[in-house]
Amino acid sequence: MGKGFFNVPLAVNEPVKTYAPGSPEREAVLEAYKNMFNSKVEVPLYINGKDIKTGNTRTMSPPHDHKHIVGEYHLAEKQHVEDAISTALEARKEWSQLPWEQRAGIFLKAAELIAGPYRAKINAATMIAQSKTVHQAEIDAACELIDFLRFNVQFMTDIYMEQPESTSDAWNRVEYRPLEGFTYAVTPFNFTAIAGNLPACMALMGNVVVWKPSDSQVFSAKVIMDIFKEAGVPDGVINVVFGDPKMITDTVLASPDFSGLHFTGSTDVFKELWKQIGNNIHNYKTYPRIVGETGGKDFIVAHKTANAKQVATAIARGAFEFQGQKCSAASRAYIPKGIWSDVKDYLLEDLKSFKMGSPEDLGNFVTAVIHEGSFDKLAKYIDGAKSDSNAEIIAGGNYDKSKGYFVEPTVIVTSDPKYTTMCTELFGPVITIYVYEDDKFSETLKVVDGTSEYALTGAILSTDRYAIQEATKALQNSAGNFYINDKPTGAVVGQQPFGGARASGTNDKAGSAQNLLRWVSPRLIKETFVTPTDYRYPFLGE
Repeated sequence: MGKGFFNVPLAVNEPVKTYAPGSPEREAVLEAYKNMFNSKVEVPLYINGKDIKTGNTRTMSPPHDHKHIVGEYHLAEKQHVEDAISTALEARKEWSQLPWEQRAGIFLKAAELIAGPYRAKINAATMIAQSKTVHQAEIDAACELIDFLRFNVQFMTDIYMEQPESTSDAWNRVEYRPLEGFTYAVTPFNFTAIAGNLPACMALMGNVVVWKPSDSQVFSAKVIMDIFKEAGVPDGVINVVFGDPKMITDTVLASPDFSGLHFTGSTDVFKELWKQIGNNIHNYKTYPRIVGETGGKDFIVAHKTANAKQVATAIARGAFEFQGQKCSAASRAYIPKGIWSDVKDYLLEDLKSFKMGSPEDLGNFVTAVIHEGSFDKLAKYIDGAKSDSNAEIIAGGNYDKSKGYFVEPTVIVTSDPKYTTMCTELFGPVITIYVYEDDKFSETLKVVDGTSEYALTGAILSTDRYAIQEATKALQNSAGNFYINDKPTGAVVGQQPFGGARASGTNDKAGSAQNLLRWVSPRLIKETFVTPTDYRYPFLGE
């Protein structure tokens, strides 16, 4: 047991390195990229601190060079998943009782490993596996994951300090127990930081985890596990399985010891998982916690007073960074006719300057989309816009998958505010713009609110404070993260807790104490100092 009330290091956001020409970080990441791209890695399952090689493997290739193989990973069978569950439950006996400062020390060490010796490696792995530019890799795989690890430790201590009132007669205290059983983390391809945070934040609070990363992120997930191992995460606390998502999930959710799901991914998958958990509810020892961050159809609304250059920049960055493969990416915009001509000119000028290709060339602003399925979906919607009478492609519209899954940044202008690409989540470098009459701002806000099932992020650009207030109020349920005079992407841990509602998830705000509270089960302890010996209350007196 600890013998003191310990203060943790004050959490601060990790500075984003520039990777400017001649900088040491630029040379380091390019060297790491070259070494990793030109070698092959084998990624086993990781169960109870052991590398498990099943012999049933699948290859890994960069999206921007899909014929090049950088390694292979092993696929789990049902028995491996059952082993991961049983070993997690065994590890829980000690891990759940470990003093909080010992758990904190592990994940603080992990943050410093990423900030230092692993920085180039985890960024290079993310560039290769997910086709991120070095800037997108830096703000994700390095800085955001570091921030999650540091701030979560601080949030944990903030939670522990929340205590009830006591009196001279009784001492009331709350302990924040880990959930009884094991938890399940299902993570997406698009953010290495999310892949690391979902299992780590639950483990930090004393839980044990079965983690299934996205098949498209295994390459960089391996680096995360290497970091966790070096940081000292004990055997069995975080177990990693790859393979058939249905088999893995069915096995996990069939266990009576399942106690929580931490999910980031598609809305349809999350709804099915919720349904499956509900159907199994009588089998569980406790009501499972369900936390999910899912899809988005994120918007930019410009008012007639908005600065046209600022609007164009918000679109260029918000829609096309990381090829639009952020759940927060801008994918629909509403621009007033009075400024549209200027916004269009600025936007087209920006798009002409974009360079596209491998992330190894640091001059490229956009690279490839994640896999062939995504490529084919995007191509279908782009082709549809080419033939539809109520849509016009004013930029981009080309695609090529001969070497990598490259889709040009594409801008569609539509005369129909409910056009299919204004409503459907595409998850790629495509934005659709609707131009509205300057005096129809209020009506347009209603359209924005009613167009999509999602409610993740959105932005208003205006120099009129009354218009800003009107939009903020009218769109209060349309976005869990709402931006004023900015793009709708780029939430920073500790500054902008992230999450949305409606079909975008449970809005449990990753990067805040609210999320960590879902992974504990408080126990109130009341200690009475002078215990009564007579049942009679004063009202019974004669």
